[in-house]
Amino acid sequence: MNNSLLQNPEQNVHRQTWISQPERFEGKRQIEIAEELGLSEGEWVDACHGHESQRLIDDPKAFISALPTLGEVMVLTRNPSAVHEKVGHFDHIEYFDKMAMAQVANHDIDLRIFLRHWHRIYAIKVTKNGHLQQSLQVFDREGQAVHKIFMREHTHEDAWHSLVTSMEHPLNTPFIAQACTQPSHVDPASIDVKSFRENWDIMKSTHEFFGLLHRFNINRIDALRIAGNKRAIAVNPNSLLALLEKAASREVPIMVFVANRGCIQIHTGRVHKIAQYGDWVNVLDENFNLHIRGEQVAEAWVIKKPTVDGIVTSLELYDADGNEIAMLFGERKPGIKELCSWRELVAEMPPLTEA
Repeated sequence: MNNSLLQNPEQNVHRQTWISQPERFEGKRQIEIAEELGLSEGEWVDACHGHESQRLIDDPKAFISALPTLGEVMVLTRNPSAVHEKVGHFDHIEYFDKMAMAQVANHDIDLRIFLRHWHRIYAIKVTKNGHLQQSLQVFDREGQAVHKIFMREHTHEDAWHSLVTSMEHPLNTPFIAQACTQPSHVDPASIDVKSFRENWDIMKSTHEFFGLLHRFNINRIDALRIAGNKRAIAVNPNSLLALLEKAASREVPIMVFVANRGCIQIHTGRVHKIAQYGDWVNVLDENFNLHIRGEQVAEAWVIKKPTVDGIVTSLELYDADGNEIAMLFGERKPGIKELCSWRELVAEMPPLTEA
């Protein structure tokens, strides 16, 4: 890494605190170290520039386009309550310039990328438990991590280093986190509920739900609360573990979505090893790991949306502020009806009144 690049003096103070007090930060994750120092995660990574981290150019399309050269990697997308990890290759990449979007659509790595939120990109090298860990990490303007890519045993290491070298940023302007504007929504009490439900009932695709929310200027959790029981039913928020265990034992293939403002990451297929450690509900499979912080699941909803292929049923999890944690579906593709086994599994979830 180019150690000749000068760091911001305040950045040096944060890094020196970390170096001089190893017992204070021992065993903590990158985001936890940042929080301990009063920084966003992106600002902490930037504070290590020229040492553990290297800033790459602010060109997400060029960056994404180079990723297929890396071969097998592990990709990670998270929000404050969920972490989604998949192993695979980057291929089948498409760009939708009018929407400032990209997608990676293969069975192993399945992403929907919102390019306007890919603000800073870094290459990172850290030693953990005696092992060198190398990653590429993307942050939004708030300094929140929107996507991470980790080197694995079979990653093409030469291609990795070539990408990092060729995309090194010529400047080291300090990363100063900026608050992202939050969309404002109307009071749900002002919504024409009858019209909202009628528009829900004529949807032809699950993707039309986003347009429905926009048209009525309502947020997602409020929309579920006024939808009516035939469309959305609140279930016991503590029932995720049981659902995953049943999906594993009955071999029901599912889809799991975890999102933040910059990326949606999707798993499709069966799950096998389900475990709870402390507060975390986990899927611990060879090429797919899911970690959901159970205590932060304040609301869980079973939602039914009409499509040209029939009703599509999802389980959606939300935190106490109404932020989406994760969404689960039965495995499906356009033109194919929803799995009866998934519907049966969701129908067994205890309603909220039994919590």
